[in-house]
Amino acid sequence: MKTKLIVLCFVFLSGTSASAQKSYLKSDCDTSKIKFRANAEIGFISVLAHHIQLGENGNYFNYVKEGGQDVLFPSSRLSIELDYNKRNTFIILYQPLRLETHSLLRTDFIANDITFPASTGIKCLYNFPFYRFSYLRELTKDNEKFNLAIGLSLQIRNATIAFESTDGELYTDNRGIGPVPALKIRSKIKINRYFYSEFEADGIYAPVSYLNGSDNEIVGAILDASLRFGAEVNVLTNMFLNIRYLGGGATGTDTGDVWPGDGYVKNWLNFLNISAGFVLKL
Repeated sequence: MKTKLIVLCFVFLSGTSASAQKSYLKSDCDTSKIKFRANAEIGFISVLAHHIQLGENGNYFNYVKEGGQDVLFPSSRLSIELDYNKRNTFIILYQPLRLETHSLLRTDFIANDITFPASTGIKCLYNFPFYRFSYLRELTKDNEKFNLAIGLSLQIRNATIAFESTDGELYTDNRGIGPVPALKIRSKIKINRYFYSEFEADGIYAPVSYLNGSDNEIVGAILDASLRFGAEVNVLTNMFLNIRYLGGGATGTDTGDVWPGDGYVKNWLNFLNISAGFVLKL
């Protein structure tokens, strides 16, 4: 009787194990044509270098030395991805980017013909969130250890740049919304069953007038490049650590409604972003 009971338990456990393994393989080898992923990350931004000039006669303002950007700023990033037929990926991304600081000017600062005298307390707002729509095409089909995809991105900038004296007597700003096309690349190396590394970059350097057909002789560039180290927690969730370089800017004169100032802007930045996050496979 005891022997029969042991045999029955063994058969039951073997069946349960086989069922679980079958279920795992089915999830791991899902051949669905459409898959969704949600990505979220949070971390901080360190400003490596950031300069701006508003107006032809303005100063080339150093945000780090004069504008209080010599500290760390919180950062976050959200995106949703859709895979279609394994080789096509569509991405919608939102990146808030708000740097708000207070500083005491060492020297006179001129922006849009407004002079902020030395020793003036100043509030600096650099609010530059962006939305990005991307498409990637997988080049390494059915390769389980290495993936490479290339594609295009369209980034929508939504910029508000402002300077205000702390007493409220002096104020100027610069605002704008505009599309920025870019090339995109993504590669992934699977280190083992659980760990992987991933490289991703969006970037372009080109005359803006050539890209959008306008008469504005503006040269612009963006580069958003990241190196990610991740771990597959389970079949539905990944966690990762991300190191990102975010840089670019533009130089030129806007010929539209440019008040205040003459429309000339020179704005270049170099940011380092460290973050941690997760990927949820929906």
